[in-house]
Amino acid sequence: MSITVQHVLDALKYVDDPDLKKDLVTLNMIKDVEVNGKNISFTVVLTTPACPMKDMIHNACMNAILHYVDKEANVKINMTANVTTKKEKDETTLRDVKNIIAVASGKGGVGKSTIAANLALGLARQGAKVGIVDADIYGPSQHIMFGVEHDAPGPGEFNGQKKMAPVISYGVKINSIGFLAGPNQAIALRGPMATKALSQLFYDTVWGELDYLIVDLPPGTGDIQISLCSQVPLTGAVIVCTPQPVAISDARKGLALFQLPQVNVPILGLVENMAWFTPEELPDNKYYIFGKEGVKDLSEEMRLPLLGQLPLVQSVREASDIGRPAVLQETTPQAIAFMELAQNVAQQVAIKNAETVVLN
Repeated sequence: MSITVQHVLDALKYVDDPDLKKDLVTLNMIKDVEVNGKNISFTVVLTTPACPMKDMIHNACMNAILHYVDKEANVKINMTANVTTKKEKDETTLRDVKNIIAVASGKGGVGKSTIAANLALGLARQGAKVGIVDADIYGPSQHIMFGVEHDAPGPGEFNGQKKMAPVISYGVKINSIGFLAGPNQAIALRGPMATKALSQLFYDTVWGELDYLIVDLPPGTGDIQISLCSQVPLTGAVIVCTPQPVAISDARKGLALFQLPQVNVPILGLVENMAWFTPEELPDNKYYIFGKEGVKDLSEEMRLPLLGQLPLVQSVREASDIGRPAVLQETTPQAIAFMELAQNVAQQVAIKNAETVVLN
């Protein structure tokens, strides 16, 4: 019996997406099936290029073909990512940006910018094309954390108009108002001017093709957050908080902002930063300086994913100060924790995008 395209599709119906618990054919993730004798090829369209389950899905597809179709088949599987959350044609500089993720916090001092920088680099290290916007207008820091505080955006062009070309560091495209202000210069902008500056960071920068654009928001629930939600097509938001009850109280307000009907931005999950302190000389000890598992408890109460618990480690702060984020340390516990955070965020983005595909 000769192999047909339908035989291949029927076999792949036995392969479920690990997160969505539905088969790849139903989710419309199988494309370009070709059969030539015993030679079978097809494409699996992942919902995110940094999908942590890529190898698992690849192996499951291979096994399904060999088991249900022909054990002697020569199978070629192309794993790609081509799903975007945008529904309308976009002719702005964000046209080729697939996912925009806001990193927010209810209060300052919880390490939001450190999380944003390491998240961006963590996604980039998984093979994604990544950019970051430092939308913390009054307290920009990404240009320092990426070690490019003495750089500046170059000239760019988009649709015949003069724009800015982002600064690139460690493969991540960056723009920040910090490039435009000196180290001793106050950024004194009233609400409308701050909103305009935010818009320029997004729409006057030639981002090119990106899988993820990370947005480092200022703390709180003010003009910048509201303007972002109304001006920029956000895929979702990540909320950063420490376990301290005071911080959690403010995090609830941040969550509530994104969940307002007129805002309606999906919450991808919560990050518990400074979850515990482990001294270098006592690597097996954990001291819960800001309280224990407060954000974990909040995530369970709100039925939101806990994306990661990051320790309070001196080297993380030092890495940010010298412009080489801690995720680049590779083998340290904190670097591994940041990579797991990036994988978990990518997973949640994949779920949101797949849900959008199914609904549409």
